[in-house]
Amino acid sequence: MSESTSVMWFRDDLRVRDNPALRAAVEHGGPIVCLYVLDDESENLRPLGGASRWWLHGSLSALAEELRELGLSLTLRRGPAGEVVRGVVDETDAGAVFWNRRYGEAERAIDTDLKSTLKDERGLDVRSFQANLLAEPWTVQTGQGGWYKVFTPFYRAVTSLPAPRHPLAIPGREHGDETGGDPTTLHRRRLSGDELDSWGLLPKHPDWAAGLRDRWTPGSAGAHERLDAFVRGGVGAYPDEHDLPAEDGTSSLSPHLRFGEISPFEVWHAVERHRARAPRDAAGASAFLRQIVWREFAYHLLYHLPSLGTENMREEFDRFPWEEPDAAELEAWQQGRTGIPLVDAGMRELWTTGVMHNRVRMVVASFLVKNMRVDWRVGERWFWDTLVDADPASNALNWQWVAGSGPDAAPYFRVFNPELQASKFDPHGEYLKRWLPELGTDDYPEPMLDLKESRKAALEAYATIR
Repeated sequence: MSESTSVMWFRDDLRVRDNPALRAAVEHGGPIVCLYVLDDESENLRPLGGASRWWLHGSLSALAEELRELGLSLTLRRGPAGEVVRGVVDETDAGAVFWNRRYGEAERAIDTDLKSTLKDERGLDVRSFQANLLAEPWTVQTGQGGWYKVFTPFYRAVTSLPAPRHPLAIPGREHGDETGGDPTTLHRRRLSGDELDSWGLLPKHPDWAAGLRDRWTPGSAGAHERLDAFVRGGVGAYPDEHDLPAEDGTSSLSPHLRFGEISPFEVWHAVERHRARAPRDAAGASAFLRQIVWREFAYHLLYHLPSLGTENMREEFDRFPWEEPDAAELEAWQQGRTGIPLVDAGMRELWTTGVMHNRVRMVVASFLVKNMRVDWRVGERWFWDTLVDADPASNALNWQWVAGSGPDAAPYFRVFNPELQASKFDPHGEYLKRWLPELGTDDYPEPMLDLKESRKAALEAYATIR
């Protein structure tokens, strides 16, 4: 064990449980600097949207408390991440830096440059770890050594790999911990840092986050509470209820996974343990774990297609005759005032809670891209700003899937009919009534377009690029 300071650089892994980089810092010995950098400045790095910034505030606050329980403190700094980390290393004369890997192109460029400077040029112990994906993108290959562009063979490949590793315990909390990392013996290195409130992550004028506060508990405790509740009471009914927006039939883990408050290893093994105890829920467990692998697929694509969120993956869509969005109509879509009930209910749920039921996400996206014929990237940007689970891989993949422009996408001619979707998945109108109390009164707007005619126009537009 070393006596030199180590830097644990937190990013999308805001947890102490099942955190291999944090464990490495503890095993390294010596004082530990726990660092988080708010980076709105590095080249090509996309700043968080408003709802995600709200979540980040709560998540960092929860992480700081978890670290305090281990005798550690969280240092907050702001600026270009590479420069900030190098500055902290110089300030503390650190001998080691640890982090968990990220998979976007801009993030990887930052990490590669930093590792080159600190490890190759200065001889520090710099290590990165697999923490947020069950299978890293370069480990899943086709028989020809390429990468997967279609989900089903990707799913088969991932599920044929050795079982995911078991989650790591909190350092110093497991029985007989060989690291000696008892909370009373961990040493923190105190550094000056920013106050969390000074970052201005929370909305104030106006404060639009009341619904988010009512709906969510950011942090690992909230993540595990939600996972436990879902495994005990929801996973068995998942095949029957996950498509019903009026039911609490999904896990609601997506924002917790997005910020790394819980790991996919923890989720996977919790569901597998339940499957072993309750064979009657096996079908539900399998259906849910398939969605976990869909998230893996999104990151597989993002790694191999860095422009997933900005460029059509099918080149013919570069010629698609998108309509220039009318400002009033786009605002009506954003605010849930289109006069199409299921679309409006979904958009109001999004604005109030920071999430939208996945079935309804497909409907509102299809309405924008096909009925309104607005470029999918316009919708992707709105979701990026308003979703608490705005994920650089999943958000982009799901929009390209609906638009038909992605590598494994629904065909463009599949146009979701909001009325049929509502009658099938919300037959008693409970979801509509929850979010549209004025429905059926003179206060509810008339439809801003004809669903049948707009579908016909969309298919005619698609015919021009076939």
